[in-house]
Amino acid sequence: MSSKVQNMTQGKPVKLLFTFALPLMAGNIFQQLYTVVDTMVVGQFLGVDALAALGATDWLNWMMLGIIQGFTQGFAIKMAQDFGAGDYVHLRKVIGNSAILSALFSIVLVIAGILAAKPVLNLLQTPGDIMPSSLLYIYIMFAGIPIVMFYNLLACILRSLGNSKTPLHAMIIASITNIVLDVLFVFGFQWGIAGAAIATLIAQVLSGIFCFWHIRKLDILRLSKSDFKLENRLLGHLLYLGSPMAFQNAIIAVGGMVVQFVVNGFGVIFIAGFTATNKLYGLLEIAATSYGYAIITYVGQNLGAGKKDRIKQGMRSALVIATITSVVIAALMLLFGKLILSGFISGTPEEVTATMKIAYFYLAIMSVCLPVLYLLHVIRSAIQGIGNTFLPMLSGIAELLMRTGTALLLPKLIGETGIFYAEIAAWVGADIVLVISYWVIMRRLEISSSLKERVTE
Repeated sequence: MSSKVQNMTQGKPVKLLFTFALPLMAGNIFQQLYTVVDTMVVGQFLGVDALAALGATDWLNWMMLGIIQGFTQGFAIKMAQDFGAGDYVHLRKVIGNSAILSALFSIVLVIAGILAAKPVLNLLQTPGDIMPSSLLYIYIMFAGIPIVMFYNLLACILRSLGNSKTPLHAMIIASITNIVLDVLFVFGFQWGIAGAAIATLIAQVLSGIFCFWHIRKLDILRLSKSDFKLENRLLGHLLYLGSPMAFQNAIIAVGGMVVQFVVNGFGVIFIAGFTATNKLYGLLEIAATSYGYAIITYVGQNLGAGKKDRIKQGMRSALVIATITSVVIAALMLLFGKLILSGFISGTPEEVTATMKIAYFYLAIMSVCLPVLYLLHVIRSAIQGIGNTFLPMLSGIAELLMRTGTALLLPKLIGETGIFYAEIAAWVGADIVLVISYWVIMRRLEISSSLKERVTE
């Protein structure tokens, strides 16, 4: 397994995007596998209450992960552009400054997360009988934020250089480790929900170390002390790229918390059913996020190389691939969804039946609307790869407004199941903003290229 880089400024976009995204999909499958196993182990060994406790922390945990991924993905945009331009000296400076910013943000996020966890869970009206377990789980996960930041930064560095295979291998190692430790800690050592959290963090450590080992083998990334010297202008640019993406993910999570607040009022059985389907959310969008990473790298590298004509060509290919993929995944979920969901749910026959009814109905709604989500990921990633992270942030605000508005109003009109449409409304709201934004940006790029050609003539 060699640490290779891939130049995406040459060759057919369809082949480049698919071959880059395929290892990411496989890696995401393994990542989702250990998330799913976490949930299965907790649901089967510890029961419905423990499953609900895990679900009550979902959006708070996702908020922190989203902020981390937002910053690191923002930093990686500049890395991809420098790599595409062949400016390896500046690429190393970007990585050095990104590492320092990541370390600082890790400390801030640990402190903020631990201080805010209990007040936020109280604000969300988390049921008292699951509150202690929810707090224990989230405190352990927040204490491990530096580990999560470490892995995500390294994975983003590799992806920005066109290397999607090493993150795959890292995820395979992490998944196997997490599954073994899940069973050992939760079932063997009887550590309960804390065992699931500890297993996840240990797995992340190993995946981070694996990525670091491969990065050190790349000659173009031989960093020196001078690369870690902070440069105000570069720091400003990295924050300009990363902050909107982090904020975008944070406000999306806030919308999710509002949904969780509404769900928490429907009782433990509804929370458990809702949680079971939410744990499959990652499987639903698994290819979408992979295509998103591929598009960011592809667009960033081609923009850096000055090959703007290839961006539109690549987007057409990405939209076709993404649409076909979303239809296939939706069909599989509709056919086998109940079988998969049954692995999360345990309890009395009455509890299982009631929980399954809630979970599958929600899964069916999201599956049917899946192409809308895939369109969102592709277009948002293209805009980010161009270097504009502000407009995607606006799409995150649209998500927040649509998600919270639907969550607060629709259940009052049609009952508890109205909450299931909050996610779909959020996707539609974001797509409207993104489609308009992409059209405007591409028009500006075309005008800019036309003006340059005239000046050259």
